[in-house]
Amino acid sequence: MIFKKQPALPPRNDDGEQHLGIEFMALSFSPGDDLVFQLESGFGLIRVLASERRGAAVVWHVLIYEDFYPEVEAAEAALASGTALGVRRAHLALTEHALEKTPAARLGNRPVADDELAAYREWATRRGDVSDRSVLLMLGLR
Repeated sequence: MIFKKQPALPPRNDDGEQHLGIEFMALSFSPGDDLVFQLESGFGLIRVLASERRGAAVVWHVLIYEDFYPEVEAAEAALASGTALGVRRAHLALTEHALEKTPAARLGNRPVADDELAAYREWATRRGDVSDRSVLLMLGLR
C-alpha cells in the first residue's frame, strides 16, 4: 500500500468528522482506461467501464477481453488495430481491494462505447453483487 501524509490538521470528511493523518491512496483509473495485466503465460486486457462510490467504498466496473498476448506490445497493437476484440467477461463489479489485487498498468484511454455498457446496465438494474476477489480468481486463472 502507498500512504500519503495529510496536512497537520486533518480535514473533515463528509460527515464532519476528522480522520487520521494517513490515508490509503485510491486507484487512479478512469472510465475508458485500457489496462494490461500479466499472467504466467502472457498478458491480458481489462477495460474500465465505470466506477462508483458506495459510502466510503469504491466499486469498479470492468470488462475483460478474451485473448492473451505474448508481450505488452502485442496487446497494445491489438487495441490500436481498431478491430473488435473478443470479450471474455462483459462486466465484473469489483471492490477497490479486488482491483488492487490484480496488478495492472494503464495503456491508454478511449471513450467507452454505449454497447460496452449493456452488461453493466443490466447488473445495475438487478442490483448485482460486487466481488472482493481478484480478476484472476474471477476468471479461474492464477
